Amino acid sequence: MKLTILSKRILTLKLAACGLILAACSGQIQPPTATPTLPATETPTATIVWFPSTDTPTTFPTLPPVPTEDYRPGVSDLIFSDSFDQAAFWNTANSAQASATVTRNRLVLSITEPGPLSIASLRSQPAVGDFYAEAMADVSLCSGKDQYGMLFRGSGSGDYYRFVINCNGQERLERVRGGVAYPLLDWLSSNDASMGAPVQIKMGVWDVGREMRLFLNDRYQFSVRDPVFSAGTVGFFIYANGASPVTVSFSDLSVYSVSYILPTPSPLPSQTPIPGVTQKP
Repeated sequence: MKLTILSKRILTLKLAACGLILAACSGQIQPPTATPTLPATETPTATIVWFPSTDTPTTFPTLPPVPTEDYRPGVSDLIFSDSFDQAAFWNTANSAQASATVTRNRLVLSITEPGPLSIASLRSQPAVGDFYAEAMADVSLCSGKDQYGMLFRGSGSGDYYRFVINCNGQERLERVRGGVAYPLLDWLSSNDASMGAPVQIKMGVWDVGREMRLFLNDRYQFSVRDPVFSAGTVGFFIYANGASPVTVSFSDLSVYSVSYILPTPSPLPSQTPIPGVTQKP
C-alpha cells in the first residue's frame, strides 16, 4: 500500500517535471513566421497616342514678289533679219592674209597670217538708230588675246562702236573713230565669254539714245553711255593677236526697233555690271 502511494507520487513528480520542460521549450522555440508574398510588379506599358497633337506653325508675313528687271525694255517690231544668203549686203574680201565671205548662210571672217591683223565687214543697209540686234557667233579658231565681236552704228568712214570678246573669256566696249579704238569700258571677265574654241555664243546689243546695253547668251553684261554716234549699220569683225589663225562665222542676225524713253542720264561713261562679270584689275 505504501509502495503504491510512493509510486503515484513519483509519477506525479515526473509529470510535473515534464510539464516544466515543455513550458520552457514552448517559451524559447517560436514557430516560424510566414513571409508575406508580395504581388508581382508588372512592367508599365507605354500608352499609344493614336492622334498626337502638332505644333501650330508660326505665320510670317508674305512678301510680295519682286519683278525681274527687264534690261531690254521697249523691244518691238522686227526691222530686218539676215540669213546671209545675199553677199551684196556685206563688205567682202579675199586675200592671202584674211578673208570675209558670205557662204552657206553665214558671214565667215578668217585670218590666216600672223597678227596683229584684223578684218571687219559692215552691212550696207539699213542704218538704224534706236534698236536691239542679236546674232550667233560660231568660233572655230581662236586663242588667248584673239578677238571677235559685233559692230553697230557704223559708217563707211570707219566709225562705229565695237562689242569685243577675246578668247581669254573677257569682254569690253570700244568706240572706233577714224580707225582708232578707244575703250569705253575696259576688259571684264565674264562667265558667258567662253575661253578658246570651238564655242558658240549669242551676242546682243540694246542701243537707245546714248545708252548701250550688252548681252551674251541672253544675259545682261553691262551698260555704257556715249553720245558720239547716233545711228548707223551693223557688222562684225575678228582680230588675230599672234601667230595662230582665227576663224569666226556669224549667222541669224535679227534687228528690232525699240520704243523707250531713257531716264535722266548719269555722268558718262556709266556701267552697271552684273554678278559673274568682273573688271580686269
